[in-house]
Amino acid sequence: MDNAATLGSVLDRSSAAEATMIVGNKVEAVVVRATHDLAEVEAVWRGLEAQGIESPGQSFDFIREWIAAHRIAPANTLFVTASLGGHPMALLALYRRRRGVTLYSWFPGAHVGCGAPLLDRQRFATLDDAGRADFWRQVMAGIRGADLVYLKAVPERAYGLETPFARIGRSLPTETLYRASFASWEEANTTQRSKSRRKHDRQQGERLDALGKVEFEAISGKDAAAPEVLATMFRQRAERFKVMGVGDPFSADDIARFYDATVGPESTVPVKLHVLRLDGEIVAVRYNIVHGDRLFCLISSMSDDPRIQGGSPGKQCLLRVMQSVFDEGFRTFDMGGGFTDEKRHWCNEQIALRNHYVPLTPAGFAVITAHGAWMSARARVKSNPTLLKWAKAIRTRLHRAQETAPAPAEAE
Repeated sequence: MDNAATLGSVLDRSSAAEATMIVGNKVEAVVVRATHDLAEVEAVWRGLEAQGIESPGQSFDFIREWIAAHRIAPANTLFVTASLGGHPMALLALYRRRRGVTLYSWFPGAHVGCGAPLLDRQRFATLDDAGRADFWRQVMAGIRGADLVYLKAVPERAYGLETPFARIGRSLPTETLYRASFASWEEANTTQRSKSRRKHDRQQGERLDALGKVEFEAISGKDAAAPEVLATMFRQRAERFKVMGVGDPFSADDIARFYDATVGPESTVPVKLHVLRLDGEIVAVRYNIVHGDRLFCLISSMSDDPRIQGGSPGKQCLLRVMQSVFDEGFRTFDMGGGFTDEKRHWCNEQIALRNHYVPLTPAGFAVITAHGAWMSARARVKSNPTLLKWAKAIRTRLHRAQETAPAPAEAE
């Protein structure tokens, strides 16, 4: 990850901008504050977070650990809070990096399913469309120090509100967020599993049972066994990426450092690991972040041993997860963005995601125009099975060519 320490500080100290807007029949003050100091916004952040989150990227502890693991300089962090009528209304946690131009974006990027500003949902719900547009305009006007703001994968529906972020800059559709939301396993089973699906799951389970003793467990990230489970999960993922012919997004030192820090007795990040074992050996893992009655699955893995593939350990692990989590009190199991068979089978809630762009300089405006055209082309490829197949084949060949290319000769 690029810490971009040479960019210098955006702020010598915390800054604030004040304006007014009409809310109902009243004139309310909008105060936007920006700071590099995470501790300065902790109280406001935790207060908004207590109302609920849409992504682990909105968790204070998650982002604090992310910043530490990636050794991000304070000058490249920006925490923007906005109050309306003296009450905290929104918070954005932004990371400044170089990508040809300088941009602000979410800290964890694609490592979480979506990203969004934290909101006081009840107060924000009182704003009409014009009021929301005015509010977000004031917030974005308080951001300085980059060419653009790029907010990736923002959900169209959040906090029980329809399109709360629609008026943030320019936006383009991207992927879909998948969630399973049920009051009990019985409801999930009845809603999502047909007779043929149950038969298929049972047959796979019988094949796995025939190979040995199958055990399923859920353990806390603070459990003594958690680091070993995490290491096994990443080994399994690495093998899978190799077969797919793509780079391993978890192999970078800073990424590994982050996930390692989220497990163990000292971790403040609430992690829950679902583990499936065959004769004591780990054959499937799911890594989740816990927040209230929501469970966010960020990573899943399974053994690549051909001997057990017929038993589909990954699907069997997920089946046991679904059989347990709702009866434990969870009401939403978030499986992230992007389509997969397991999401199609289990998720009854689909939320459109959009990328939002806010130019801060002429250079930022030019980049947004070019990036928008590229994203539109990418969306067309992903929606066309033939083009998508070609694109994946080209990606695989390029990756394998890079792996097999001879190393450059060393200078004598």
